[in-house]
Amino acid sequence: MRRGLTTAHCLLITAYCLLVTALTSCATPTPYSPSETAFYVYRLNPPAFVGFSADFQPVNEILFTIPPGCGLFNVFPAPIGRLLLIELSCPNGQTVLLLDVETDSATQPITDSDSHFLAWTPDGKAAYLKVDSLGSPHIVRVFADSRQDSIAVIEFTYDLAPSPRDGEFTFTFSRGLGHGSELWLAKRDGKVVEPLYSDRFNYISFARFSPDGSQIALVKIPDTQTPFTVGELWVMSADGSDPRKLAEADAGHGYAANWSPDGKQIAFVVRANPDDARADQSSEALISNIYIVEVESGALTQVTDLENGRAETPFWSPAGNTLAFNVVINDRMKVRIADLATGGIRSLITESTCCPAWLRK
Repeated sequence: MRRGLTTAHCLLITAYCLLVTALTSCATPTPYSPSETAFYVYRLNPPAFVGFSADFQPVNEILFTIPPGCGLFNVFPAPIGRLLLIELSCPNGQTVLLLDVETDSATQPITDSDSHFLAWTPDGKAAYLKVDSLGSPHIVRVFADSRQDSIAVIEFTYDLAPSPRDGEFTFTFSRGLGHGSELWLAKRDGKVVEPLYSDRFNYISFARFSPDGSQIALVKIPDTQTPFTVGELWVMSADGSDPRKLAEADAGHGYAANWSPDGKQIAFVVRANPDDARADQSSEALISNIYIVEVESGALTQVTDLENGRAETPFWSPAGNTLAFNVVINDRMKVRIADLATGGIRSLITESTCCPAWLRK
């Protein structure tokens, strides 16, 4: 049976987007200059995206209330421009909204089915989504102006990463538990594909090109039914050659590793209690920290030192001098920033927050 968002649910989300537009238009918007870096976090109560200046002082707010019955899954900023993609977990599947931080307006590009974020195009003008995952799964590219086109890659695709150099992208898929996974390169919007790398024993996850497009970093997650596992951070050349392991990495909770803007380092999550059997089964028992690895030498630097709770996916500032990440301790989430020059780590505001997002030209 084909499953997706119900008509009533789609109408609810659409009405909600109109409500967001009406509410936020009543506030005095802060002018947004695409030539400047903007940093946002989502504050849970009162609900809003809070914008910060370059020295991390709050400067504006965009009112945003999560629709009834839905939960905030994550926020994905466009690499260039003024769009935040908001992914929601709703009763009938995941749903994405596009929030324009200049106009404070939200739109829903897919209204007739569930939709999952995969990646932004490098120019920030479109996003790749997986649509109707439980019915007739397929990949679409949606543009800010509501245009859409289909991408002809295998329906089992669960990860996609555009190359910054030539308009090509990688896509990753698995044929099921016990079959491992495969990483392929696509050209001409998926019309021409070729294999890059495969692993019979692991799920290849969060494949990411280096800023210059010459290398790919990825996290290997063991192909097992264990909910939370320890995996590995690997790097290879963009053509799939010379794969090598860089470090152990937290794998089971799903944390991406991210390249520094200069392409010399990778920030990632490491599980601090790999031998704790409870942490294999429960996220509440996980303890994890942020590390940085030098790609060329493999030298490791520990950034955080949590003794309980977990640090989640780290994101680099465009200048490469700051990392932002979620920290979850006793079921309370807050965004923290780490100054890499001084080693200082702090929260931005006292309320619960999540989902750090940098926008830049």
